[in-house]
Amino acid sequence: MSSAPERAALVALLRVGRRPWREYVEAVERAGSALPVLQDELTITEGQVSLLPGDPEPLLARAAAEIDSWTREGFALLTVLDDGYPPNLRTVFDRPPLVFVTGQLTPREARSVAVVGARRASDAGTAAAAAIAEGLTREGYVVVSGLAAGIDTAAHRAALEGGGRTVAVIGTGLRHAYPPENAALQQRIGEVGAVVSQFWPEAGPARESFPMRNAVMSGFALGTVVVEAWQRSGARLQTRLALAHGRPVFLLAPLLAQAWARDLAQRPGVHVVRESAEITATIERLNATDALAE
Repeated sequence: MSSAPERAALVALLRVGRRPWREYVEAVERAGSALPVLQDELTITEGQVSLLPGDPEPLLARAAAEIDSWTREGFALLTVLDDGYPPNLRTVFDRPPLVFVTGQLTPREARSVAVVGARRASDAGTAAAAAIAEGLTREGYVVVSGLAAGIDTAAHRAALEGGGRTVAVIGTGLRHAYPPENAALQQRIGEVGAVVSQFWPEAGPARESFPMRNAVMSGFALGTVVVEAWQRSGARLQTRLALAHGRPVFLLAPLLAQAWARDLAQRPGVHVVRESAEITATIERLNATDALAE
């Protein structure tokens, strides 16, 4: 577990830094500490003298006060230096430097499967999502989804109703719910599971935040199941991210009515399935000798 000064240093670094967050992840992990990376950021930037204040103490004090306020709101902060950082997410190249959590992450999250699909889902699609989620929870898997309308909502609700565990990876900060009509569901998941965000708590919905959310959802899980999706669905983006992460992708058989799904099904790592038992059997086989998360 990183110390309070380390967490404050990472928050301060990300607040003032001008480079992509991915670069800071790598720098902090190489150094084993955010403090020296912050100090470097305050002195030298791309070979030029930084215009930022050289003394980190005011920045650290401000960051520590922010963390205290988040804690009072019930938001936990996990950094890449923390043991509690999601284990599967730690293994992917585009892992965020920190995540905010309401509820509690547990070791069970290492056995997570993402269930995603269209916001404007058909009745058949929502029923299929519920059946998949129920089957996964029966086998002891955690159902991960993005709290969007349609397929995501059906998967979360089915996991809860089946007495299983579910995690919502959202595309806003934790002070927001999107869509607003899922605010009560988000609160419920935070009470019995966990809600995870890579964004500052005050961040509202933005076009660019949802693809970033999909990347975290893919990295968090052992595999991604696409229940129902259209040509330009965000679920299709998650399939590309999952394959880039080395995670299996599962397409429900009815998707093969669409040309994009037939093309995707030809790629290595993509499996066409009809029920949850096929998903869990494939994941168990793939991870029998070489687990994604040790």
